Amino acid sequence: MAGSVAFGPVSSRRLGVSLGANNIPAKTCTYSCVYCQVGKTSRLCTERRAFFDAHEVAVQVADKLRSARTAGAKVDYITLVPDGEPTLDIKLGEEIRLLRGLGLPVAVITNASLLWRAAVREDLAGADLVSVKVDALDSGLWRRINRPHPNLAFGRVLDGIEEFARGFKGRLISETMIIGRAGQDFNALADFLDRLEGLEMAYVSTITRPPAEAWASPASEGSLKAIGATLSRTLGGERVSILPRHEGDLPALSAIDDVEGSVLGIVAVQPLREDVLKSYLMKAGLDWEVVEKLIVANKIRATQFCGQRYLQRIFEDVGGQAGRQRVKR
Repeated sequence: MAGSVAFGPVSSRRLGVSLGANNIPAKTCTYSCVYCQVGKTSRLCTERRAFFDAHEVAVQVADKLRSARTAGAKVDYITLVPDGEPTLDIKLGEEIRLLRGLGLPVAVITNASLLWRAAVREDLAGADLVSVKVDALDSGLWRRINRPHPNLAFGRVLDGIEEFARGFKGRLISETMIIGRAGQDFNALADFLDRLEGLEMAYVSTITRPPAEAWASPASEGSLKAIGATLSRTLGGERVSILPRHEGDLPALSAIDDVEGSVLGIVAVQPLREDVLKSYLMKAGLDWEVVEKLIVANKIRATQFCGQRYLQRIFEDVGGQAGRQRVKR
């Protein structure tokens, strides 16, 4: 297996401390969301296939988990949150089963675009927690924000989410990305989410890291509060949560780790603020030279967003040349 699929631990705004499993190569997805922090989709597809060996994925995650525990980090979840859409992996069900064998709950963060497929619902049934994305209840807005594969039908996607909710026995949460001036209908959103059986929490977030499209802007604090109030009137305030704009520091990094690999693994799926990354390295007794080497090697780059400096992974494009930074949940 080329490269590492395991990364973290990282602070998750939904799951506490999460150890990530990146089971999809960058950037293979059913959507090309305008706000995606991993960037524009280079391989837009809907057909499932095998990407990595499921047992090797579990081995790499187990190794990373041991390293995290050696460093004194507490891990709450193993999370399948890759550079693309995790349900495109035809081995997803097997990976979930193997990862649960490591003794921690397994979460899957999905854009929910393939839940109309029975095989996908069956694979996800083994997870302890599934987060489904619902950004729009209007097909035109869905196509403008999520930019789905042309083979996807909006009504079928929504039907698939409802069908999955009816049969899923684990914890079900949703996430909605709010974009400034996008014109989303939050009353329709509230009604749809209220129909999802067993929905534990509806999370609302806005853009906090450099998006795929520069025109995609964050929503204001006032807008987020108003949206939260709209959803709460239907769902109840205890089932609506506005995610904070920034999470806390990363857990400590072990000095015996593959430091460059750890940094690259995290910024591949979660661009990091410079101050957070500096703190992360300091906890392991390391200096900024590690990052400078990665910048010189054209593996990461620095960019400004909302007055903050972020470090992002530079991926190879389909032709093998260093491509535009693909900046993803």
